[in-house]
Amino acid sequence: MVIGIETNTRLDQPDSRGRQLLAALDYLTQRSSVRSRIDSSRLAVAGHSMGGGGSLEAASSRPSLQAAVPLAPWNTDKSWSELRVPTLIIGGESDTVAPVATHSVPFYNSIPSSAEKAYLELNGASHFFPQTTNTPTARQMVAWLKRFVDDDTRYEQFLCPGPSGSQIEEYRNTCPSA
Repeated sequence: MVIGIETNTRLDQPDSRGRQLLAALDYLTQRSSVRSRIDSSRLAVAGHSMGGGGSLEAASSRPSLQAAVPLAPWNTDKSWSELRVPTLIIGGESDTVAPVATHSVPFYNSIPSSAEKAYLELNGASHFFPQTTNTPTARQMVAWLKRFVDDDTRYEQFLCPGPSGSQIEEYRNTCPSA
């Protein structure tokens, strides 16, 4: 089951967006008409830009989440040393809104190495890569969510050692074989 949200305003900061993501999950699992079909022990968050920063905020405040996938994340908070939720950060090499050098990379580096984490940087991609069809993003997100939300270890082969090719600028992970 997937729930999509709109933010309260376009000016909401990542901490507010993180609370909104969690409120959406709470609604889905506690009050929605489909709540009986939801396994509340298998939840994840994802978001783009400030929503990506919000997904970090949500994962930080709710460690029971199974996964987080920030896309081109933007946040003024650069340290996520408390984060334990398996987190896949995807950034664009040519992002000028949330440059990977000042957002995605510091976020990834600040997550403890003891936590499951991966960083995918798309070659030449702008901040708006999530708004178009993007096969590397889709492949990694599906593999990440299947592995950590569904606990399906068959998907580890797509995470470790990870993707390569002309669309990938860089890929890092905490795989034992990496």
